[in-house]
Amino acid sequence: MKGIRGAITVGKNSRQQIIDSAQILLKEIFQANNVSQKEIVSIIFTCTVDLDRAYPAVGARQMGLDYIPLMCYQEMKVQESLARCLRIMVYIERDCSHRDIEHVYLRKAKKLRPDLVE
Repeated sequence: MKGIRGAITVGKNSRQQIIDSAQILLKEIFQANNVSQKEIVSIIFTCTVDLDRAYPAVGARQMGLDYIPLMCYQEMKVQESLARCLRIMVYIERDCSHRDIEHVYLRKAKKLRPDLVE
């Protein structure tokens, strides 16, 4: 089993922007890693405390991920951390090297892992 990390910042704390951002990030993760639904074991979503208008998993359900276990958590509050940040961990069942996994960081979240961003 492998984990694929991703993060994206959300423009404002609104239901639609949280759901849209979750979908954008999931689509980028799936495309960058050629992920099929059959490979997905589960997905964990976290949001910073300033994103509380929607569960990001709603976006995944709207994409048709109906039978995949999804969990949403509140990100740990850390002083001076990135605001309005949504993070995702996609667990997939795949036999490959960790170097074959492409983690995805979008918008202002690129600064979280500059070593992984092109």
